Amino acid sequence: MTDNRHRTVALLVAAGTGSRVGGDIPKQFRTIGGKAVILHAVDAMMAHGGIDAIHLVIGAGQETQVRALLADRTIAGLTEGADSRRGSVRAGLEAIAAAGGADRVLIHDAARPFVPTAVIDRLLGALDDAQGAIPVLPVADTLVRGADGTMGDGVARDGLFRVQTPQAFMFDTILAAHRCWDECREATDDAQILKEQGHDVILVAGDEGLEKLTYPQDFARAEARLASARTVRVGMGYDVHRLAADEELWLGGIRVPHDRGLAGHSDADVALHAIVDALLGALAEGDIGSHFPPSDPQWRGASSDRFLAYAGDRVTARGGTIDHVDLTIICEAPKIGPHRDAMRARIGEILGLPVDRISVKATTTERLGFTGRREGIAAQAVATLSLPALS
Repeated sequence: MTDNRHRTVALLVAAGTGSRVGGDIPKQFRTIGGKAVILHAVDAMMAHGGIDAIHLVIGAGQETQVRALLADRTIAGLTEGADSRRGSVRAGLEAIAAAGGADRVLIHDAARPFVPTAVIDRLLGALDDAQGAIPVLPVADTLVRGADGTMGDGVARDGLFRVQTPQAFMFDTILAAHRCWDECREATDDAQILKEQGHDVILVAGDEGLEKLTYPQDFARAEARLASARTVRVGMGYDVHRLAADEELWLGGIRVPHDRGLAGHSDADVALHAIVDALLGALAEGDIGSHFPPSDPQWRGASSDRFLAYAGDRVTARGGTIDHVDLTIICEAPKIGPHRDAMRARIGEILGLPVDRISVKATTTERLGFTGRREGIAAQAVATLSLPALS
């Protein structure tokens, strides 16, 4: 059996329908900043060095959609939820137990997509002294009771807090508390279940950014918040290779029929090379040669889609998104027009982008210079990224 001591698992609950948001799409699948809500939560947990595994609880019939969204992200498991949040959490805890258990668990609502690292640090630190810990914010507004649209008595704010997630627990303790819970009762959160079993729950400082997405206006505020915390970066890339006999011609990730091909250490796809340099330039991370030096024999004859996929992964690793790629191929021949759509589709496939965010153009130099003499092909690319402001 696997030794799971000192192992921390994040349990993300994303099985709700989000009916109060409106529309036909569950809120965990709606996008903010071009990325699904559920992915914001997953990526936030993955970015924390103290979390060893992530387990998702999803709705019935959502597995195919979720796996497609996750792409190459690695998670420990997917579990189908229940009709209530409490039931969904119980199902997730049981799945983790069946997989070998854990030491600590962070139970989090995926509808709170922005999870500050500092809050996770405080929660995990609090477990040194207690079986559970929750993030809270003080109540600042005046509170009153009301009935039939009429104001009643005021409610003292002293000692009142707004409770958020993630909530942190020692795994065996919270699992036992769920198993002991009266199935005829509902609980608003997991800390309530733990407390009723006689355990103390530590309060730690929460964060305004952890507010739950419930109504349409919450999504509007989240979009505005994300936009204000991001910056636009633009990078330019340029590459050129000579044409040679007995070489295949690769342009824009596809093989183009021609009597000559481009010569180079890799497959010499000047179009993809230019895009790679544009992406790396926008990140201020050097150029293609610094990441894939021609002196390294492992890159001899390598397919350039590997270089482009790497550059795209570098953008993701920095928390960024690729907003647009504009590529210009400079040559007298072959004609690029018949292959333009295939190139856009292939570039989009490599970078995980829709084709409407990829432009492929071609031009000549009116028979001037080395491209005009058909001695080689050049390419220029501009990439526009959106990155966290502090990236």
